[in-house]
Amino acid sequence: MSVPTIKLNNGVQIPAIGLGTWQSQPSEVVAAVAYALKEAGYRHIDCAWGYNNEKEVGEGIRQSGVPRSEVFITSKVWGTYHSRVEEALDETLANLGTDYLDLYLIHWPIALNPKGNHPAFPTLPNGLRDVVHSWKLSDTWKQMEALVQKGKVKTIGISNFSVKKIEEILPSAEIIPAVNQLELHPYNPQHELLAYCRSKGIVPQAYSPLGSTNSPLLKDDVVLKIAQKHTLQPSDVLLGWLVVHDIVALPKSVTPSRIASNLTGTITAIGKLDKGDIAELDGLAASGKQKRFIMPPWPVDLGFDNWTAPMPQPQPTA
Repeated sequence: MSVPTIKLNNGVQIPAIGLGTWQSQPSEVVAAVAYALKEAGYRHIDCAWGYNNEKEVGEGIRQSGVPRSEVFITSKVWGTYHSRVEEALDETLANLGTDYLDLYLIHWPIALNPKGNHPAFPTLPNGLRDVVHSWKLSDTWKQMEALVQKGKVKTIGISNFSVKKIEEILPSAEIIPAVNQLELHPYNPQHELLAYCRSKGIVPQAYSPLGSTNSPLLKDDVVLKIAQKHTLQPSDVLLGWLVVHDIVALPKSVTPSRIASNLTGTITAIGKLDKGDIAELDGLAASGKQKRFIMPPWPVDLGFDNWTAPMPQPQPTA
C-alpha cells in the first residue's frame, strides 16, 4: 500500500501521513517507531527536541532496518534555542543519529530565555514563562535558512504560526516556509489561516489530528455517521478528511494496531469520502463545535482565532 505524498514549495515530496511522537514515552517510542517503519509501512517520522525522546526515536529508526534515505524525518527548534539554532540542530542530529534532517521547524513563534532557570521552560519569579519579548522571529528564520545552505537540513518550515506571526518573517525571508504545523481537525479547521498559507505556498500539517485523549471528535455524531456509511473507523474519517485537503496528518500512537490502522485506514478513507462528506466535516466547527485542545500558557498573544484560554497572569511574589 503506497502512502500518498504532497509536493512542497521546493519540489520535495513529503509523505502525507507520518507518525507523531509527542507525549510518547521514551520507553515505548523505540518499539513504536521501529514497528511503524518496518511493519506498518510508514516513511515519515515527526519528532522534536522538546518532546524529550529524540534519542529513542533515533534508536527506533535504526532498529527498523529501513535505510535513512527512505525515511522523512522532521524535528523542531525549541524556544530556548532561537538565538542558537545550529546548536539546537546539532543536538537533534546527535540524538537521532543522522547527519541531516528532511524538515526542520520553528516549534513555536516564541523565544525563551536561553539562560533562564530551566533548559526548556524557564520562568520568571512571578511564575510566567520567561519570554524574550524583544527577539525578532526574522532572526530565527535567518539562522534556519543558513542550515539549508550548509546542507544540514533539506527543507525548513514553521509550527504554531498565525498569519500575524508568519508576517513577521516573510518580508525578509529568502526561503518561504515549506510547511506550517498546526492543531488541525474538524473542530479546529482554521480555514482562513490555511487559505493564507496556501496563497503563500505553505503546506499545512496537522498535529493532534484526532483531538486530545478521550477526544469528543471520535464520538461526534457526524463523524460516526460518515464512518458507518463507508464501513470506516471514526479515526479513518478524521485523518482521511485532512489528506483529502492536502494536509499532512501526524497521528500519534505507541500501540501497534493503532499505528497500522492509522495508515491503512487513512488511505482507505481517501478513496471513500465523497464531496458531501467533506463539506459536512468542513462545517462542523461553524455549526457550534469549534474547539481548540492545545493552548499552552504562553504570556504572548499569538494572533490565533479561537484561542480561548485566558492570558496567564503574574503570580504575586513573596
